[in-house]
Amino acid sequence: QVPNKISYDYSQTEAIVVLTGGKDRLDTGLQLFLKGYAKQLFISGVALDGGDMKNLLKVAQRKPDKLACCINVGFSKNTAENAFETATWINTGGFQSLRLVTATYHMPRSFLEMRYQMPDIKIIPHPVFPVLFKRESWWLWPGTAKLLASEFNKFIFAKIRMFPSLAFQSGQ
Repeated sequence: QVPNKISYDYSQTEAIVVLTGGKDRLDTGLQLFLKGYAKQLFISGVALDGGDMKNLLKVAQRKPDKLACCINVGFSKNTAENAFETATWINTGGFQSLRLVTATYHMPRSFLEMRYQMPDIKIIPHPVFPVLFKRESWWLWPGTAKLLASEFNKFIFAKIRMFPSLAFQSGQ
């Protein structure tokens, strides 16, 4: 069995950014926020299902003073928009660091998009391991194989889209 353990960097950041769209992302982001790993929480692409919204509201009722000032939401519809929306929020707040919370399979592309929009911001990845995502023998699980193929294709297209700009930035 593939271990669910990963060596996380738990250093302090100014913000936690949660990309919605998968199970456990919001819970993880809220837990990190409530434990004090950052003073601001940004939930990008608010595609909260009923359970996520109920959980957010439940936490908000327990700690309304802590959350009212410090949680912001965005409404982007895809990963590239998540990055743009996050960059706008980060720049407006004058932040220099963020912790990025998303699913492990989504992290490479999300990190790429965030780095593209915010090349000078410190980004600490904090992947979440969805329960239904089959990491061991993933090729035997059609849903997981399809998800990974889709993410790989999206990553490659994002790289191609960014190539002229990235090549120019590196002086090539």
